[in-house]
Amino acid sequence: MANIPDKIETWQMTEPGKLARVSLDMPEIQAGEVVVEIAGCGVCHTDLGYFYDGVPTVNQPPMTLGHEISGTVIAGDEKMIGKEVIIPAVMPCNNCPICASGRGNRCLAQKMPGNSYGIYGGFSSHIVVPSQDLCVIDDKKGLPLEDFAVIADAVTSPYQAAVRADVKPGDYIIVLGGTGGLGVYATQILSAMGAKEVVVIARNQEKLDRAMKYGATYTISTVDKSPRDVRDAFRAYSKENKLPNWGWKIFEWSGSEAGQAIGLELLSYVGKMVIAGYGMQKNEYQLSRLMAFDAEIIGTWGCLPEYYPVVLKMVQEKKVAIEPFIETRPMSQIQQAFEDGHKGGMDKRIVLIPDF
Repeated sequence: MANIPDKIETWQMTEPGKLARVSLDMPEIQAGEVVVEIAGCGVCHTDLGYFYDGVPTVNQPPMTLGHEISGTVIAGDEKMIGKEVIIPAVMPCNNCPICASGRGNRCLAQKMPGNSYGIYGGFSSHIVVPSQDLCVIDDKKGLPLEDFAVIADAVTSPYQAAVRADVKPGDYIIVLGGTGGLGVYATQILSAMGAKEVVVIARNQEKLDRAMKYGATYTISTVDKSPRDVRDAFRAYSKENKLPNWGWKIFEWSGSEAGQAIGLELLSYVGKMVIAGYGMQKNEYQLSRLMAFDAEIIGTWGCLPEYYPVVLKMVQEKKVAIEPFIETRPMSQIQQAFEDGHKGGMDKRIVLIPDF
């Protein structure tokens, strides 16, 4: 394989709202680590939140953002050299009580590129990471390696959310924000897991129409509707199709105040609401309703590395499509990519390809 470069070329956030191209010294490779030559890194709304809105990271600038990474191992752990891999967005320590309990996706000592991994992130030429939890891509099925970057978060996080909600074949599902960057994959994954109904609720009618081709069984637009209006539209659909008024599992991916308010309005008997999207706003809710409904509101974070091969197989078997929802750009266009993503309304997730 290629010689280890002396420098890592990167686009560093020097302060919120500002980027600079810099060269970093290649860190010393420790036992159990590898050097990954980055093929692509996805632009996540988390990156944009850190960059524009001052959402605090574990580490502070200067640092490199980016946690959706695919690439090729070029050095380090000998058994991994030459393998094409996905780097988990959340790398647990695998050596603490939380990890031992099976909840390592929320390990308090986890390492996340672009967040809690020192100055290192995915908007770079290379990155040094532990090899133990890397997901090896055994067959790209004709897709370019950079496309697999989105699996690191956008595709795997919805799977973790589904596991968290104990999704089973025959379940009745509602996906709020099901046309967004992660919602499009959540809809497909829930359908692939055997959900009987996947009702997608979002604003854009064109994107809702697209969702019907990728796992949705019914859609509701929120345009000009209050949370109660959406609830009434959902109840009308359920009544017309003789669907139950209990046991629905609600996944809130928008991270918006409106999306969360709609989810709380829809939560009913023995149902579950999974908070998957992030937002800074607050909502009010009468907690005693949880008692009366015997319902649950739960959170979800990242994805256990052990689930990555399961999700990769879904993509390889065409149960989950990624290519229609990806737009690749040279990494030198990172500033414009951030601006376009921050404005919102994009149909596809941007994946940046290093061109240093």
